[in-house]
Amino acid sequence: MASPYASPRVLSLLALGFASGLPLALTSGTLQAWATVEDVSLTQIGFLTLVGSAYTLKFLWAPLIDRFAFPILGRRRGWILISQLLLALSIVGMGLLSPGTQLMPLALLAVFVAFMSATQDIAFDAYSTDVLHQDERAAGAALRVLGYRIAMLVSSGLALILADKWLGWQYTYMLMGLLMAGCMVATLMAPEPELKVKPPRNLRDAVVEPFKEFFSREGALGLLLLIVLYKLGDAFAGALSTTFLIRGAGFSVSEIGYINKIFGLASTIAGALLGGSMMARLGLYRALMLFGILQAVSNLGYWVLAVNPSELWLMAVVVGLENLCGGLGTVASVALLMALCNRQFSATQFALLSALAAVGRTYLAGPLTPFLVENLGWPTFFLVTIAIALPGLFLLRWRKQQILALDRTE
Repeated sequence: MASPYASPRVLSLLALGFASGLPLALTSGTLQAWATVEDVSLTQIGFLTLVGSAYTLKFLWAPLIDRFAFPILGRRRGWILISQLLLALSIVGMGLLSPGTQLMPLALLAVFVAFMSATQDIAFDAYSTDVLHQDERAAGAALRVLGYRIAMLVSSGLALILADKWLGWQYTYMLMGLLMAGCMVATLMAPEPELKVKPPRNLRDAVVEPFKEFFSREGALGLLLLIVLYKLGDAFAGALSTTFLIRGAGFSVSEIGYINKIFGLASTIAGALLGGSMMARLGLYRALMLFGILQAVSNLGYWVLAVNPSELWLMAVVVGLENLCGGLGTVASVALLMALCNRQFSATQFALLSALAAVGRTYLAGPLTPFLVENLGWPTFFLVTIAIALPGLFLLRWRKQQILALDRTE
């Protein structure tokens, strides 16, 4: 039996995942670093965080991508190609400006980049759902996560080094725009989904029918709650992980940076590829359960760091295990989202489900973690994150038959 990783449908997701991940840091962390170097005020830098709002709100225009298609490259790839072209031009355009003297036009262009990036994500998520066979979902989820993570490293860590040591900020952004333009080749070469699905008849159906179809399923509310809870413990543990490593464990910023770049990246790659291979053997339900347990147990590593003297090798082990287990859980959760989407409405349903998956990280872990740390201390907090992961695992066990049925559905 041929490896699912050899399938053109699966391989295409590596490059498309890279294209999906490349713009995010360029409108967030990397842009903030550039503004900081140019002596932009903290207040103005704070407002730059609003640039990425499009990623949270992308479900609002996802029905348009389900309903309408460009007359090139099919229902999904046309949207991806046009998005990549506009992203390449606008990222190069960011390189023609400077935050020190042209902050407002640069910020507005960054908002446009985030909007087009979110649009590309909608179309890419739908394409991933539509193009993969049932037995390719695990490998496809693994490669798209891998491509996304590599792009994040390129547009954050590598971009910072290039800007600081070699090219300067403006030429670095131009280079990132050229990389995005190169991703258009992967879009042109990616295969079309074999199953042709008719789009919704009108815009009203594109907005209403995805909800109607999903909530007509047995246990729909339980599945939505599972999506929120599955990675909640992981989200709490990671919300202030860098702050903990600096203030709680006493490591320097450079030590954390090198460990994250080396062990973090290596573990992410291993987690993605291992997750895809194991899911092909385990099936969706058993992979979700095993990976969910592992990502919960991996939080114990932070507890060990919190109660022991700061040893660099121990931090490397903890960061490596956390990235490995977190990567496994991410691959499984992405595969779950793809399995839950109806191909007729995959753009809208995936956008909604992925937004729901971010609820725990954005609206629970972010605001509540500082309160818990201040009242419990770091060691007890990390033990509590394991308990926070348990409801998701119990709910997964309760919905076992529904998850098993997804594996039997093409």
